[in-house]
Amino acid sequence: MSNIFKKKSIPLLLKEAAANEGGLKKTLGAWSLIALGIGAIIGAGLFVRTAAAAGEAAGSGVTLSFALAAVGCAFAGLCYAEFASTIPIAGSAYTYSYATLGEIVAWIIGWALLMEYALGAATVSIAWSEYLNNLLGGAIPYEWCHSPFEHVNKLAGAEYITQLPKELIETAKNGVVILSDSELGRLSAELKAQVQTTSGYLNAPALAILLAVTLLLIKGTQESAFINGLMVFLKVAIVLVFIAIGWKFINPANHTPYLIPEGVENHEGIFRHGWGGVVGGAAIVFFAFIGFDAVSTAAQEAKNPKRDMPIGILGSLVICTILYILFAHVLTGVAPWQEYEKAGKEASVAYAVNTYMHGYGWLATGITIAILAGFSSVILVMLMGQSRVFYSMSKDGLIPKVFSDLHPKFRTPYKSNLILFVLVGAFAAFVPGSVAGDLTSFGTLFAFVIVCAGIIVMRKKFPDLERPFRTPLVPLVPILGIIVCAFMIVALDLTTLTVAGLWMIVGFLIYFTYGRRNSKIGEQQESSEE
Repeated sequence: MSNIFKKKSIPLLLKEAAANEGGLKKTLGAWSLIALGIGAIIGAGLFVRTAAAAGEAAGSGVTLSFALAAVGCAFAGLCYAEFASTIPIAGSAYTYSYATLGEIVAWIIGWALLMEYALGAATVSIAWSEYLNNLLGGAIPYEWCHSPFEHVNKLAGAEYITQLPKELIETAKNGVVILSDSELGRLSAELKAQVQTTSGYLNAPALAILLAVTLLLIKGTQESAFINGLMVFLKVAIVLVFIAIGWKFINPANHTPYLIPEGVENHEGIFRHGWGGVVGGAAIVFFAFIGFDAVSTAAQEAKNPKRDMPIGILGSLVICTILYILFAHVLTGVAPWQEYEKAGKEASVAYAVNTYMHGYGWLATGITIAILAGFSSVILVMLMGQSRVFYSMSKDGLIPKVFSDLHPKFRTPYKSNLILFVLVGAFAAFVPGSVAGDLTSFGTLFAFVIVCAGIIVMRKKFPDLERPFRTPLVPLVPILGIIVCAFMIVALDLTTLTVAGLWMIVGFLIYFTYGRRNSKIGEQQESSEE
């Protein structure tokens, strides 16, 4: 069992980087890294998960949820900055863990990163589908843009709607009221008979965008620094325009009370109301920060890792946090958080604009088109990141060689891309976006916990290692990062934690039946003992 904790030496990692990735040029400065971080961060998390967190847990206090999530990210970001400047090679948390905590921990991180990048891509593709349908005016039938585990209850007809409680009548849009299952259960038998319940078959638009991005990746098409910068400018401009115009449409009554009071229906439980709801909301919106760790994968291309990596990682975090808090304040001020539990949950920004910001329909359309483009770039970055992690794991022998096979012409891991499409496509087509998003948050939070722990271990076991950037106040900062991230993991719902636990069990089974037997580091250890 001892060989499962076998580590890759840092000198060996640096030699491998020089041999295998020597063609990478050091072309990225601090601003390029900040742009990379913002480009990867701002996506579905902001435009979709903000409304979900407000409606499900935090209410208007979702702004505080963003602040709490940002604190956890800051602690982890400082740890990432030290690793990225000290071991400036690809592989991110997987490589860092292999060098400090051993093979089994590296495997766990690699498996958790699959939840972050692959499921993150699935979640963003589901959001892409929602916004596309909104842009098309709902032309795509519900059955073909939703998971079979999702359904919608619709009551149409003025003669029936007028029989509903006043608070439900007020939610009617275009002569239709959307009812939750609990609201449906309280209706009379006569009204229940008039409710139409529609279930999904599969999310076809989500599959379509994943296939398009996969084909681009196989061909080797990558965003240049100019295109990435353009995407960042576009997405930041969208957020700023919405904040600027939406600010004058804020209704102070929507922010009172600021936190969800105790006793509100469907908000039982410590993490569904009050300050507990803020923590629960932080666990949900944490998905909005996923991507800043992708900056660490560019460490080998940074001109000056000592200075540029911390600026890139922490700078993108600070900028996005400020934008997120202002955005959430406006979104929950324009429309009551209660509406984001139902009709406004999907394509929430366009919903708020069309419903409450009259005369700005053009803004909703422009936002939707630009968000679709932004989501596409996020999907691209996530799938590229996942294939890179798989490539590293395959080179180490922990997963089959097929994941590191390169296309004879395009020199891309095309088989890995195709396998990822099948896996991610299955989630996107058949799993609800909220489930995939929460699982993504679990994978990321888990990786952050391990990275923070890795800094403590590396300081003790490698005290003389050259560190261009040092995480301040070690072990306090890493310990705080572990505590905050672990607390947000606990705040996730029981279903998510159960599925995540099963996911990790499957990962262990794969490691002990395949990875451990085929590990190249393990083979080297055995040969040295003979």
